[in-house]
Amino acid sequence: MALAAAAAPVRQHLHDDWQFRQARLNNWYPATVPGTVHTDLMANRIIEDPYFRLNERGVQWVDKEDWIYETHFEADAGLLARERIELVFEGLDTYADVYLNDEKVLAADNMFRRWRTEVKRLLRPGENTLKVYFHSPIKVDLPKYDSLPYRYEAVNDQSANGGLFDKRVSVFARKAGYHYGWDWGPRLVTSGIWRPVYLEGWSGARISDVFYRQQEVTARRARVEVEVEIASARDLAEAVVTVASPGEGIEASVTAPLRSGINKVTVPLDIASPKLWWTRELGEPHLYEFRASVAAGDASDSRTTRIGLRSLRLVRDKVADGTTFYFELNGEPLFAKGANYIPCDVFLPRVTRAVYEKTIDDAAAVNMNMLRVWGGGVYEDDVFYELCDERGILVWQDFMFACSVYPAEGAWLENVRLEAEDNIRRLRNHPSIAVWCGNNECNEAWFGWGWNTRYAEQGHPEWDRIIGDRLRRQYYEVLPEAVAACSPGTPYHPSSPWSRHEGTSENSEGDTHFWKVWHSRAPIADYNATRSRFFSEYGFQSFPEYASVLRFAPEERDWDIESEVMMAHQRGGDFANMRIRQYLEDEYWPARDFRTFLYMSHVLQGDAIKTAIEAHRRDKPYCWGSLFWQHNDCWPVASWASRDWYGRWKAQHYFARPAFDDILVSPLAEGNTLNVRLVSDRRKTVRGKLRITVMDMDGALLSENTRSLTVAPNASRNVYSADISGLLHGCARNRAIVVAEFTTDGRRYANIGYFVSQKELELPEADIRWSVGPAADGYEITLSSDRFVRAVWLALDGNEHFEDNYFDLVPGVSKTVRVATTLSRSEFDRLLRITHLQQTR
Repeated sequence: MALAAAAAPVRQHLHDDWQFRQARLNNWYPATVPGTVHTDLMANRIIEDPYFRLNERGVQWVDKEDWIYETHFEADAGLLARERIELVFEGLDTYADVYLNDEKVLAADNMFRRWRTEVKRLLRPGENTLKVYFHSPIKVDLPKYDSLPYRYEAVNDQSANGGLFDKRVSVFARKAGYHYGWDWGPRLVTSGIWRPVYLEGWSGARISDVFYRQQEVTARRARVEVEVEIASARDLAEAVVTVASPGEGIEASVTAPLRSGINKVTVPLDIASPKLWWTRELGEPHLYEFRASVAAGDASDSRTTRIGLRSLRLVRDKVADGTTFYFELNGEPLFAKGANYIPCDVFLPRVTRAVYEKTIDDAAAVNMNMLRVWGGGVYEDDVFYELCDERGILVWQDFMFACSVYPAEGAWLENVRLEAEDNIRRLRNHPSIAVWCGNNECNEAWFGWGWNTRYAEQGHPEWDRIIGDRLRRQYYEVLPEAVAACSPGTPYHPSSPWSRHEGTSENSEGDTHFWKVWHSRAPIADYNATRSRFFSEYGFQSFPEYASVLRFAPEERDWDIESEVMMAHQRGGDFANMRIRQYLEDEYWPARDFRTFLYMSHVLQGDAIKTAIEAHRRDKPYCWGSLFWQHNDCWPVASWASRDWYGRWKAQHYFARPAFDDILVSPLAEGNTLNVRLVSDRRKTVRGKLRITVMDMDGALLSENTRSLTVAPNASRNVYSADISGLLHGCARNRAIVVAEFTTDGRRYANIGYFVSQKELELPEADIRWSVGPAADGYEITLSSDRFVRAVWLALDGNEHFEDNYFDLVPGVSKTVRVATTLSRSEFDRLLRITHLQQTR
């Protein structure tokens, strides 16, 4: 055993003492690894923060340069004693040549792949030199662009901002598409050692991968085949491979010979009455900790993996009115509630565990059970998926292709295949992975946006055929084959949205990206009338709040939505500003000043997305998913996010919490009828008491109805209908509200509805009274009002987080809100701002 322990693999990280320079210049500067060129330039005060004011414009030269990174290190004696030593880069961005002691050992050309190469013969006692030469992705790819007679579509590539005119070269690089710009992101084309780098030494054998293939999972039994992949330095007559979870009393072993090279040994597990992994609203996301180990002569290795035992299917059955689209978890249909996720920063190494934790915890805090990792970003770090596993949040995982067509042939397509296999293998044990999706909107763009006829219209129909064939090969052959080979049983979806081969998506046949509200200026009420099997994308834009704006635009001259700085942080351009203005005029009223505009844009966005979520959930079981665009930002910007880049919650995020709760009570005025629908995502029958109260703006009771009722498991039921005129007793519709409450098992679910649009509401002047008391980590504020108040927003102009915000105040009903802060009481009273919609008229 001592010999075996001595021969276990060892790892030496190479993150210290790096320096970098511009390849054509001589000055060296300290560098941070993992990191990026841009962040190193900032740290050395060569460039200013590109997120601040207009600084992005001044750093566009960076991606036109080559960069050299270098470090000197001594290899550990224990490492040098191993039979095999490999140099491993978890991520190189993007075109990089790697030299060890002046010999080239690696040429990388894909940001999304891991790179491993044997280097034992090159390492020496004493000092070693590791150098990485990063080629400018622009200089590498411009000749490819110029050599072709046709152009690949890449609608979000901000080539003009980078000084490239209309030369959109992003499609040639296997690199995060959003680095080249998007309609919510800057153009900052990075290079760098963006994930860990290390030397790994081993003798005899090492575990190179473990796959927990779940063959059958029910409440009675879990049958798992554990495929242990072992790299062997030589033929070994006998190896003992063991898989165990000591805390759960599970252990199994297999003895097998190993041949030089890669071996696969399967260890079967049969687990009686397993503890299943559930999403957060359906049960406990239980995780088993398994340890796979190999012992072969004097060599040993082990790998620990946390897995969740669950069955999961994407159900697409033909029915009378189309084709279903829903996820079935452990035999239960699941309504997917959540958002689309983009990277948390352009400079990815700055996304720390703390950032990931806040981002995922903020999703869990508003009852999300699914995040869609969008195809223009990156396959996220392991910690992202680990947190989703722990919080009971499923992941819809796109492959990294978005809103473009690509040169999918030859070496490029083989690179994609290896990228797909690498990331599927890395992520396949996470119970959170629900589906692999081929791309974002590429199929829809080809068949629905006119891209498949664009070349024919230019007189070159053969180009349509060539590029169309490449698209089919990429999404209908290479990627599904990779999923089937590396993660059999995991669903594959060719594109999002998608209904069928050779055509656009249809609401009755698959998932939908619904953008008529926003892009086409359809009224927000259209959310109530539009049906789809699964809404995988829809959204509404707003600005960051004023305190956030001050951090990137602190000068008074910037405080206009059309100022140079604000427009630089509004990548939707004049169109997006116009849309927010138009919707404010259509649905509310014009904002009178900059700060009011920011606040009203939050309320507008929140109301829109709340309307959509409730409509989608009311339509269960026709609809089984509502994922809004988007959960987060990658820099400070006006966008569709419900949390800004600084982590501040917008109204949309606060409104999502009750809208995504396990039970929704949803009142809706439809013509002359008030309908109240109760939606339950629980797996058991729900019994409780429904109370419908109609009152005027002064709090006078107009009508009240209370009843006991039962709702079946995982169902949507209309539980109340009444003629509106009979409820109002002569009160004008614009002077009344309805409060719908459902109480069950000691919990109260409540919602407020209206009989007219927000613009038509006659919101009265109100006297808000408030008091402050101490709380464990700050204060609690209790508010009340003599009249109805819409969208009360509490702010301290700092990073303090209020547990609830943008809430309505019902006359005579107090509201208590806690806030964590270290402010003194006097400072708290001085800084507290209370804003509501009545004040904006």
